[in-house]
Amino acid sequence: MNLILPYSREDAGSPPSLAPDYRSTVLRSPRQPALIVPQTLTETTGPSDTWQRLMGAAMADLTAQHKAEPQGQRIVVTGRVLDEQGRPVPNTVVEIWQANAAGRYIHAKDDWPAPLDPNFTGAGRVFTDEEGRYRYVTIRPGAYPWGNHKNAWRPAHIHLSLLGPAFATRLITQMYFPDDPLIEIDPIANAVPMPYRQRMVARFDIGTTVPNWALGYNFDIVLRGRDQTPFEDDHDDDH
Repeated sequence: MNLILPYSREDAGSPPSLAPDYRSTVLRSPRQPALIVPQTLTETTGPSDTWQRLMGAAMADLTAQHKAEPQGQRIVVTGRVLDEQGRPVPNTVVEIWQANAAGRYIHAKDDWPAPLDPNFTGAGRVFTDEEGRYRYVTIRPGAYPWGNHKNAWRPAHIHLSLLGPAFATRLITQMYFPDDPLIEIDPIANAVPMPYRQRMVARFDIGTTVPNWALGYNFDIVLRGRDQTPFEDDHDDDH
Protein backbone atom coordinates (compact mmCIF):
# COMPACT_ATOMS: atom_id res chain seq x y z
CA MET A 1 0.00 0.00 0.00
CA ASN A 2 1.40 3.37 -1.01
CA LEU A 3 1.53 6.04 1.67
CA ILE A 4 -0.29 9.20 0.55
CA LEU A 5 1.45 12.34 1.74
CA PRO A 6 0.17 15.93 1.43
CA TYR A 7 2.23 18.32 -0.64
CA SER A 8 4.77 20.43 1.18
CA ARG A 9 3.75 24.07 1.61
CA GLU A 10 7.33 25.22 1.11
CA ASP A 11 7.30 27.35 -2.04
CA ALA A 12 10.92 28.39 -2.18
CA GLY A 13 11.54 30.82 -5.01
CA SER A 14 8.04 30.84 -6.47
CA PRO A 15 7.30 34.19 -8.12
CA PRO A 16 4.84 36.43 -6.27
CA SER A 17 1.43 37.24 -7.71
CA LEU A 18 2.42 40.91 -7.70
CA ALA A 19 5.70 41.86 -9.38
CA PRO A 20 5.47 45.62 -10.15
CA ASP A 21 8.10 45.54 -12.91
CA TYR A 22 5.93 42.92 -14.66
CA ARG A 23 3.16 45.42 -15.29
CA SER A 24 0.18 43.16 -15.99
CA THR A 25 0.50 41.65 -12.49
CA VAL A 26 -0.42 45.01 -10.95
CA LEU A 27 -4.00 44.71 -12.22
CA ARG A 28 -4.53 40.95 -11.96
CA SER A 29 -2.84 40.08 -8.67
CA PRO A 30 -5.12 39.35 -5.68
CA ARG A 31 -5.27 41.89 -2.87
CA GLN A 32 -6.15 39.37 -0.15
CA PRO A 33 -4.00 36.47 1.13
CA ALA A 34 -4.63 33.06 -0.40
CA LEU A 35 -6.93 30.65 1.41
CA ILE A 36 -5.54 27.22 2.23
CA VAL A 37 -8.04 24.52 1.24
CA PRO A 38 -7.49 21.13 2.91
CA GLN A 39 -6.29 18.50 0.45
CA THR A 40 -8.44 15.50 -0.35
CA LEU A 41 -7.58 12.05 -1.68
CA THR A 42 -8.45 13.04 -5.25
CA GLU A 43 -5.95 15.92 -5.07
CA THR A 44 -3.05 13.78 -3.88
CA THR A 45 -3.53 10.87 -6.29
CA GLY A 46 -3.80 10.73 -10.05
CA PRO A 47 -4.74 8.50 -12.97
CA SER A 48 -1.37 6.70 -12.87
CA ASP A 49 -0.60 5.13 -16.25
CA THR A 50 -3.75 6.30 -18.03
CA TRP A 51 -2.49 9.70 -19.22
CA GLN A 52 -1.65 8.43 -22.70
CA ARG A 53 -5.11 6.91 -22.99
CA LEU A 54 -6.69 10.22 -22.00
CA MET A 55 -4.49 12.56 -24.06
CA GLY A 56 -3.22 10.45 -26.95
CA ALA A 57 0.27 9.42 -27.97
CA ALA A 58 3.35 11.46 -27.18
CA MET A 59 4.43 14.21 -29.59
CA ALA A 60 8.08 14.18 -28.61
CA ASP A 61 9.65 15.48 -31.83
CA LEU A 62 8.44 19.00 -32.60
CA THR A 63 10.64 19.05 -35.72
CA ALA A 64 8.83 16.13 -37.40
CA GLN A 65 5.20 17.29 -37.37
CA HIS A 66 5.07 18.70 -40.91
CA LYS A 67 6.21 17.94 -44.45
CA ALA A 68 9.65 19.49 -44.02
CA GLU A 69 11.96 20.35 -41.14
CA PRO A 70 11.63 23.74 -39.44
CA GLN A 71 14.23 26.49 -39.59
CA GLY A 72 16.59 26.92 -36.66
CA GLN A 73 19.03 25.13 -34.38
CA ARG A 74 17.80 21.63 -33.54
CA ILE A 75 18.08 20.74 -29.84
CA VAL A 76 17.34 17.77 -27.58
CA VAL A 77 16.02 18.45 -24.07
CA THR A 78 16.11 15.75 -21.40
CA GLY A 79 15.56 15.68 -17.66
CA ARG A 80 13.76 14.11 -14.75
CA VAL A 81 10.55 15.06 -12.95
CA LEU A 82 10.97 14.63 -9.20
CA ASP A 83 8.74 15.10 -6.17
CA GLU A 84 9.61 17.05 -3.04
CA GLN A 85 11.49 14.06 -1.60
CA GLY A 86 13.65 13.68 -4.73
CA ARG A 87 11.74 10.61 -5.88
CA PRO A 88 10.97 10.14 -9.60
CA VAL A 89 7.45 10.94 -10.80
CA PRO A 90 6.63 8.34 -13.47
CA ASN A 91 3.85 8.39 -16.07
CA THR A 92 3.17 12.09 -15.85
CA VAL A 93 2.58 14.55 -18.68
CA VAL A 94 4.98 17.30 -19.73
CA GLU A 95 3.28 19.65 -22.20
CA ILE A 96 5.51 21.86 -24.35
CA TRP A 97 4.85 25.10 -26.20
CA GLN A 98 7.23 27.71 -27.58
CA ALA A 99 7.97 30.33 -30.23
CA ASN A 100 9.77 29.42 -33.43
CA ALA A 101 13.40 30.21 -34.24
CA ALA A 102 12.44 33.79 -35.16
CA GLY A 103 10.66 34.31 -31.84
CA ARG A 104 7.09 34.12 -33.12
CA TYR A 105 4.15 32.03 -31.94
CA ILE A 106 1.33 30.71 -34.12
CA HIS A 107 -1.23 32.88 -32.38
CA ALA A 108 -3.65 35.51 -33.65
CA LYS A 109 -2.34 38.12 -31.19
CA ASP A 110 1.30 37.55 -32.08
CA ASP A 111 1.76 39.77 -35.12
CA TRP A 112 5.16 41.38 -34.72
CA PRO A 113 7.20 41.40 -37.99
CA ALA A 114 9.00 38.08 -37.62
CA PRO A 115 8.39 35.21 -40.03
CA LEU A 116 6.12 32.29 -39.28
CA ASP A 117 7.51 28.85 -40.08
CA PRO A 118 5.01 26.62 -41.93
CA ASN A 119 6.91 23.59 -40.66
CA PHE A 120 6.82 24.45 -36.98
CA THR A 121 3.77 24.58 -34.74
CA GLY A 122 5.66 24.82 -31.45
CA ALA A 123 3.55 22.39 -29.42
CA GLY A 124 4.18 18.89 -28.12
CA ARG A 125 3.93 16.57 -25.14
CA VAL A 126 5.90 13.77 -23.56
CA PHE A 127 5.33 11.28 -20.73
CA THR A 128 7.87 10.46 -18.06
CA ASP A 129 9.15 6.88 -17.79
CA GLU A 130 9.43 4.79 -14.64
CA GLU A 131 12.49 6.79 -13.54
CA GLY A 132 10.75 10.12 -14.11
CA ARG A 133 12.78 10.82 -17.25
CA TYR A 134 11.55 12.69 -20.30
CA ARG A 135 13.07 13.63 -23.66
CA TYR A 136 11.94 15.75 -26.59
CA VAL A 137 13.39 17.22 -29.77
CA THR A 138 12.69 20.78 -30.89
CA ILE A 139 14.41 23.91 -32.19
CA ARG A 140 15.88 26.63 -30.04
CA PRO A 141 13.29 29.45 -29.88
CA GLY A 142 14.14 33.04 -30.62
CA ALA A 143 13.71 36.09 -28.40
CA TYR A 144 10.77 38.40 -29.08
CA PRO A 145 9.55 41.89 -28.11
CA TRP A 146 6.67 42.41 -25.70
CA GLY A 147 4.86 45.54 -24.56
CA ASN A 148 5.79 45.59 -20.88
CA HIS A 149 8.13 48.58 -21.21
CA LYS A 150 10.25 50.41 -23.80
CA ASN A 151 12.39 48.06 -25.90
CA ALA A 152 11.35 45.02 -23.85
CA TRP A 153 12.46 41.60 -25.11
CA ARG A 154 11.71 38.19 -23.67
CA PRO A 155 14.65 35.78 -23.42
CA ALA A 156 14.49 32.59 -25.45
CA HIS A 157 12.41 30.13 -23.45
CA ILE A 158 10.24 27.02 -23.62
CA HIS A 159 7.00 26.71 -21.64
CA LEU A 160 6.45 23.45 -19.77
CA SER A 161 3.20 22.38 -18.12
CA LEU A 162 3.15 19.42 -15.73
CA LEU A 163 0.16 17.63 -14.31
CA GLY A 164 2.33 16.04 -11.61
CA PRO A 165 1.18 13.13 -9.46
CA ALA A 166 -2.28 14.60 -8.84
CA PHE A 167 -5.23 14.71 -11.20
CA ALA A 168 -6.30 18.26 -10.26
CA THR A 169 -2.81 19.78 -10.18
CA ARG A 170 -1.22 21.72 -13.03
CA LEU A 171 2.12 23.47 -12.68
CA ILE A 172 3.65 25.72 -15.33
CA THR A 173 7.24 26.88 -15.65
CA GLN A 174 9.62 28.30 -18.26
CA MET A 175 12.95 26.84 -19.28
CA TYR A 176 15.64 29.37 -20.21
CA PHE A 177 19.00 28.85 -21.88
CA PRO A 178 22.43 29.42 -20.30
CA ASP A 179 24.41 32.57 -21.12
CA ASP A 180 21.37 34.48 -22.38
CA PRO A 181 21.94 38.18 -21.53
CA LEU A 182 18.21 38.96 -21.70
CA ILE A 183 17.48 36.89 -18.57
CA GLU A 184 19.09 39.50 -16.32
CA ILE A 185 16.83 42.30 -17.56
CA ASP A 186 13.57 40.38 -18.03
CA PRO A 187 10.84 41.28 -15.47
CA ILE A 188 9.20 37.85 -15.68
CA ALA A 189 12.43 35.95 -15.02
CA ASN A 190 13.45 38.47 -12.36
CA ALA A 191 10.19 38.01 -10.47
CA VAL A 192 11.97 34.89 -9.21
CA PRO A 193 14.80 35.87 -6.85
CA MET A 194 18.28 34.42 -7.02
CA PRO A 195 19.43 31.70 -6.53
CA TYR A 196 16.03 30.16 -7.36
CA ARG A 197 16.04 31.78 -10.79
CA GLN A 198 18.90 29.51 -11.81
CA ARG A 199 16.57 26.52 -11.40
CA MET A 200 14.78 27.70 -14.55
CA VAL A 201 17.97 27.73 -16.64
CA ALA A 202 18.79 24.55 -18.54
CA ARG A 203 22.29 23.09 -18.50
CA PHE A 204 24.14 22.39 -21.73
CA ASP A 205 24.93 18.68 -21.78
CA ILE A 206 27.47 17.24 -24.20
CA GLY A 207 26.29 13.75 -23.24
CA THR A 208 22.80 14.55 -24.56
CA THR A 209 24.18 16.29 -27.64
CA VAL A 210 23.79 14.12 -30.76
CA PRO A 211 26.90 14.32 -32.99
CA ASN A 212 26.30 16.11 -36.30
CA TRP A 213 22.60 16.52 -35.49
CA ALA A 214 21.49 18.43 -32.34
CA LEU A 215 22.76 20.22 -29.23
CA GLY A 216 21.64 18.74 -25.91
CA TYR A 217 20.29 20.38 -22.76
CA ASN A 218 19.34 18.96 -19.38
CA PHE A 219 16.48 20.36 -17.31
CA ASP A 220 15.30 18.59 -14.15
CA ILE A 221 11.95 19.64 -12.67
CA VAL A 222 11.15 19.37 -8.95
CA LEU A 223 7.42 19.67 -8.32
CA ARG A 224 7.37 20.86 -4.73
CA GLY A 225 9.49 21.39 -1.60
CA ARG A 226 12.64 23.30 -0.80
CA ASP A 227 14.32 22.40 -4.09
CA GLN A 228 11.28 22.99 -6.31
CA THR A 229 11.44 24.52 -9.73
CA PRO A 230 9.77 27.97 -9.67
CA PHE A 231 6.29 27.77 -11.20
CA GLU A 232 3.75 30.32 -12.36
CA ASP A 233 0.59 30.65 -10.28
CA ASP A 234 -1.52 30.21 -13.39
CA HIS A 235 -1.33 30.28 -17.17
CA ASP A 236 0.02 33.57 -18.49
CA ASP A 237 -1.21 34.95 -21.80
CA ASP A 238 1.86 37.21 -22.17
CA HIS A 239 3.74 34.27 -23.77
